[in-house]
Amino acid sequence: MIKANQQKIKELKLQAEKIRQKVVEIVYASKGGHIGGSLSSVDIETALYFHVMNIDPKNPKMDNRDKFILSKGHSVEALYCVLEAKGFIDQSSLDTYGKFNSKLAGHPTKKTPGIELNSGALGHGLSVGIGMALAAKMDQKSYKTYVLMGDGEQGEGSIYEAAMSGSHYKLDNLVAIIDRNKLQISGKTEDIMSLEPMRGRWEAFGWEVLDMEGNDMKDIVKTFESIDYSNGKPTLIIAHTTKGQGVSFMEKTAKWHHGVPSVEQFKEANAEIGARITNLNEE
Repeated sequence: MIKANQQKIKELKLQAEKIRQKVVEIVYASKGGHIGGSLSSVDIETALYFHVMNIDPKNPKMDNRDKFILSKGHSVEALYCVLEAKGFIDQSSLDTYGKFNSKLAGHPTKKTPGIELNSGALGHGLSVGIGMALAAKMDQKSYKTYVLMGDGEQGEGSIYEAAMSGSHYKLDNLVAIIDRNKLQISGKTEDIMSLEPMRGRWEAFGWEVLDMEGNDMKDIVKTFESIDYSNGKPTLIIAHTTKGQGVSFMEKTAKWHHGVPSVEQFKEANAEIGARITNLNEE
C-alpha cells in the first residue's frame, strides 16, 4: 500500500463518517440491526477497503485479491455500507436491507459481491482465515487475509485453536483484529468472561500483537502500515473502540448492541454525524 498523507487521512475520515451515517439510515429504515458494533467497526473497515486491501469492485473474484472476513457477522450493516461506498453493490441493493427477498441478509453471505464467507456463527472466522492464509502460502500467492472479530467472541474456544495454528504455520500474511469495545449483548465483556490480559495471551500463542485506537483514522492507518508481513508471525491488532461510536446517546451503552432508533433519535444521530461531515468538508 502507498503511505497515506494528511489529505488521504482526511478523505478516509470523511468516507467513514458518510458510511456511519448510512449505517444509521439502513438500521432505522429496516427496523432492525446490530448498530452498536457496526458503528464501532466502521473506521477499521473503511481503512481496510479504501486504503489497505488490494481489491477491485469491478472484479470481485480477482485472482490474488486480499481477503476480508467479518467474523462478528452480526455487525454486517457496516460491511454492507462499506461495500456500497466502494462500489461492490449499488444503492438500490443497499436500500433493500431488511426487506422481504433482499439478498442482503442479517449476516454476511457470499451472494453479496465482495463477501468471502457466510459468517455469524461466532468463533469460526479466524479458522477460515487461517485456511485462506495457509492456501496463499501453499500456492505461493501474495494476497493477505484480514479477519475482524468481536471481543465478546473471544469466549469461543475455536479461536484459540486457530491462534495456535496461525503461529505454527508462520502465517505472516494473516492479520486478525479484535474490535475491543468492551461490551457484548449481555453487558461488559469482563463481567461475562474475562479476556485480559489479552495481549499476553496472544503473544503466548506466538503472534505479533499491536494496539491501536480503532476509531482514530490516523492511528488505524499508521498501525496497518507498520505491519511486518515477513517476520514469520501472524499479527493480532487490539483495536480499542467505543460501542456506538459517533452517536453520543449510543456510545458505551450495551442496549445498543442491537437496537433501532426512534424518529427523534434518528434525527439526533443524523444531525451529529452530518455536522462532522460538514466540518470535514470545510477543513
